[in-house]
Amino acid sequence: MDTKEILKKVRKIEIKTRRLSDHIFGGEYHSSFKGRGMTFSEVRQYQFGDDVRAIDWNVTARYNEPYIKVFEEERELTMLLMVDISGSESFGTASQFKKDTVTEIAATLAFSATQNNDKVGLILFSDDVELYIPPKKGKSHVLRIIRELIEFKPKSKQTNIGAALKFLSSVTKKKAIVFMLSDFMDDGYEKTLKIAGKKHDLTGIRVYDKHDEEIPNLGMVPMLDAETGTVQLINTASKTTRTNYNTNAIRLLNYYTDSFKRSGAGTINTRVDESYVKKLLGYFKHKGK
Repeated sequence: MDTKEILKKVRKIEIKTRRLSDHIFGGEYHSSFKGRGMTFSEVRQYQFGDDVRAIDWNVTARYNEPYIKVFEEERELTMLLMVDISGSESFGTASQFKKDTVTEIAATLAFSATQNNDKVGLILFSDDVELYIPPKKGKSHVLRIIRELIEFKPKSKQTNIGAALKFLSSVTKKKAIVFMLSDFMDDGYEKTLKIAGKKHDLTGIRVYDKHDEEIPNLGMVPMLDAETGTVQLINTASKTTRTNYNTNAIRLLNYYTDSFKRSGAGTINTRVDESYVKKLLGYFKHKGK
C-alpha cells in the first residue's frame, strides 16, 4: 500500500469515525469515565470530620500537628488502546476482516478521547509488544495512531495477551482507561489481567467472525493456521471435527469472559457483521450509571 493509498484510507476512517465520536460517543464516553481518577492537589491542616486515612504522616511529624492530603478529580484522562495485530486478525468471512473493524473501533474511541481533551496512546501486540506510542493529545496524534493501525506489519503472527498486559503495567504507572481489542483466541493471561485491572479502568473488546466459533460442512478443505502458517487438510464433513472446533471456541470465550469479570474489567463482544456502534453505546450507558 503506497502513501497516497494509506492517506486516503486514513481520511476515510477519520470521516466515518469522527462523525460517530462527535455525535454519539463524546457525551457517553465523557459521562462514563470522567472523574474516575483522583489526583493529589495540596496538604492542609486537619479539620474535624476529615478522613483520617488522608493524613500525611510525614508533614504531620514535621509540624507536630495533623495535616491531610487533599485530592481533586482529574479533569483530563489518559486512554490506552491495546490492539492485537496477530495473524488471526486478518480473517473475515463477512463484509470485512476483523482487523478493519478493530481499526474503526479504535479510531472512534481515540477521537472520543480527543474531543474531551484527553491523551491517547497505542500498544500494538502479537506474542510481543511490536509498537508503543506514548499517550499524547491532539488530532494529528490520533491520525498517526490510525495510520499505524492501517499500515503496521507485525513481525510475528502469534498472540500473547499476558505479555502485552505485563508491558502495560510496566509503562503506565498512572491510572488509565484501557481498551484491549482482540479476538481473544488465547488463554493463560488471567494473573497479569488481575494486576492491570487493579490499577486501570480496563475493557476487553472482542471482535470476532461467525466462523471463529463454527465451521460449515464443506467436505475436505485445506486450512491455513493464520498464527503458525501451517496448512492442514481438514475434513469439515466430520461431525467430531466441527464439534471439537466449536468446543475450543467456547472454552476460549468462557476464559475471556470469566477472567475479565474476576479482574473487575468490562467486556464487549461484537461480530464483524454486527453494528459495533450499538454495542459501544450500550456499554457506555450501562457504565455511566
